[in-house]
Formats: sequence, structure tokens, C-alpha cells
Amino acid sequence: MTSVRRHAALAAAVDQLRAAGVASPEHDAAELLAHVHGLERRDLFRIDTVGDDLAARFDTLIERRAAREPLQHLTGAAFFRHVELAVGPGVFVPRPETELLAGWAIEHARAVGDGAGRAPVVIDLCTGSGAIAKSVADEVDGAEVHAVELDESAHGWAERNLAGTGVDLRHGDMGTAFDDLAGTVDVVVCNPPYIPLEAWESVAVEARDHDPHLALFSGDDGLDAIRVLAARAALLLRPGGVVGAEHADVQGESAPGVFAATGRWVEIVDHRDLAGRPRFTTARLAR
Repeated sequence: MTSVRRHAALAAAVDQLRAAGVASPEHDAAELLAHVHGLERRDLFRIDTVGDDLAARFDTLIERRAAREPLQHLTGAAFFRHVELAVGPGVFVPRPETELLAGWAIEHARAVGDGAGRAPVVIDLCTGSGAIAKSVADEVDGAEVHAVELDESAHGWAERNLAGTGVDLRHGDMGTAFDDLAGTVDVVVCNPPYIPLEAWESVAVEARDHDPHLALFSGDDGLDAIRVLAARAALLLRPGGVVGAEHADVQGESAPGVFAATGRWVEIVDHRDLAGRPRFTTARLAR
């Protein structure tokens, strides 16, 4: 590809991505063109033409995106609430929907600090890239934030993202982590795996082929990890502490049902995302 006008380069890229079934071809093409120029997408208006070298880089990235490699793997970054995260192969790319769950955790952590006059203690189980833990540390002054990740590769990404934040990151299983904090935690938050194994074919190619399967699938009904969470959070939380967990949009009744079945939780509420779909469940540990 030789030097071309910006509009022509974008138009050709959008056509290629749309033909490949990419869900947001205009957005992704613009993000990748901005990326090769070292610009924010909003600053693309500064470019009139795309030079030969950058055009070749852009073509390569568009081909990879058309092959359904995640956009964030191509740029190396994902944005989540007010923080930037390094991401790539081997870690689950945080989704915008999860920002609502993080916001819930932040709100409740702040309420502890305001009401109890002490630093809130927050645990992020299945932290993945560290998105929720980093957001809590960023937005809740003085919060004591802990996080755990089992997958070795994902843990490496979390180490990178949480460096310098003060978050206590551990490498381990959500079902056995933080025995030393039992009964002292105010907020437990978790974006667990929740896709049923039988739903393999319905998973978006970007996730199915590039996200760690440990972060996606959770037993025949998709609820195995949430069952572990309900038991673990009951051990970790103070009486009256709260837990929040993301789930699939078809689990708006079954995920809350996991907590209800234990008899240990009150104020069990399911929350919808901005598209009106069931997205996460919260509950309070009975006193």
C-alpha cells in the first residue's frame, strides 16, 4: 500500500473489517490508524495522508483484526473506568460492562470509609488483568485492596498493571485464597468465569480463541465458580459485608439463586447493564 489519504485508508479498512464480521469496524479501524500514528482516536483529524511505512503497519493490523484478533491485543492496552491496563495474549480483556460492577464495589468501599472511619478492605477474586482492583485503588482513597489470580500468564499481566498501586496481589485459587483475612473484609468483588461448557459455539471468536479458557468457562451450567465464590465470600467478609459477582445475561435468576440457596445471604439483588441485560448479582452477609 502506498501513501494514501486518511479517509481512503479508513474506508478500505472499514470495508475489510465489516466483511470479516467485526462488530465495530468504524471504531476499530480508527483506533488502529490512530495507534500506528501514536495518537488518540479523537486526534485523527490532524492526519491528511498516511505514509508508506505507517500504511504498511496499518494494513498488517487490519488483517490481524479481520482474523478476529482482539483490538486490545493489537494496541496493547485496554481502558477501564479511569485506568489504563496493559493486555495481550494470556489475559482476559476487560469489558465495559464490568465497569458497572467495579463502580458498585467502589461505592460500597467508600461507604465503609465514610461510615466506619477506617480504611475499607476490598478483595478482588479472579482479578485477571487487575482491572477492578486497580480501579478500586485508584478511586477509593486509603482502601486496602487485595487481589488474586490463578492463571500464571494472567497473573503476570496483573503484576504489571498493579505495580505501584499498593494492591496486595497473590497467585492462587479463589477458593482457598486469603485465609489470613477471614472475617475482616468489607467488600468482595469478582468477575468469575461463567460460560457453560455447552455454550462454546456461541462465544465471540475474539474471546473463544484469544481469552484464557480458565477465565471463560465454568462447568455445565456456568455457575461452578459462583458457587465457590458464595462460599468463600461468606468466610472472608465481616458480618454485614457485601459481595458482587458478574454473570451471563441468561443467569439473572440462577446466579442470585446460588446465594439464596446457602441461607447465609440477605439483600440479594440482581443488577442490569446499560443495555438492560442482567449483568451482576450483589448480596450482603447476614449478621
